[in-house]
Amino acid sequence: MKLHNLFILVIFFWANQSFSCDCPPHNRETMVSEGLKDAEIVFYGELIKIDTISGKYSFKIIELFKGNYNSSIINGKALNDNCEIFPFKKDLWIVYANFNKDNTIHMNYCLPSQTIEIPPGFLPPIPLFTSSERRTTKIDSLSNEIDNLKIRNETMSNWFYQLEQLRAYKLSQNKIPENKKKTLYDIALIISLIINMLLFSTLIFILARKKFYSNKQISE
Repeated sequence: MKLHNLFILVIFFWANQSFSCDCPPHNRETMVSEGLKDAEIVFYGELIKIDTISGKYSFKIIELFKGNYNSSIINGKALNDNCEIFPFKKDLWIVYANFNKDNTIHMNYCLPSQTIEIPPGFLPPIPLFTSSERRTTKIDSLSNEIDNLKIRNETMSNWFYQLEQLRAYKLSQNKIPENKKKTLYDIALIISLIINMLLFSTLIFILARKKFYSNKQISE
């Protein structure tokens, strides 16, 4: 799909589903931290199924950054909310979502979900071709192409930025801080010393008891 047609499709979905949705614009420096805070599950995955009639869709999870989910396939369901995103393009996605009561997910514009072509939250100003009483000139078309190229480059940049930040977050969650490591090491050392002391005391008791019965038999 050409970039221009894709943007028109984005405008169509946005205009029909988010006209009364009041979400602040996504700031590049804070969108990942805000998304992680407000979403129950965050992952990088592929949209593999869309059913616009039932309002259902499915993602294959490639990399999970937040949330507990055992299956590699996660299903979503539209809630007919004005702030809701219905993912309409089969592509690789960065998804920020929350769970429905039936363990399916729903996505919304206030979270920075995106593809490599569709901007975070679907909400940036997307320029359309000039429509006025005067005839569109080559300069108008060239200017529009430049604007679209800027949006595409910014969208790609945000895509890789989000992946980098999310992977850094995941790595930080898997790491144990050095002071905590030292505390755990000290606890393990103390437990090991106590166990060794108990084993040593038990051994001494057994040897002493054995010696006692041995001396008793000799005296008898």
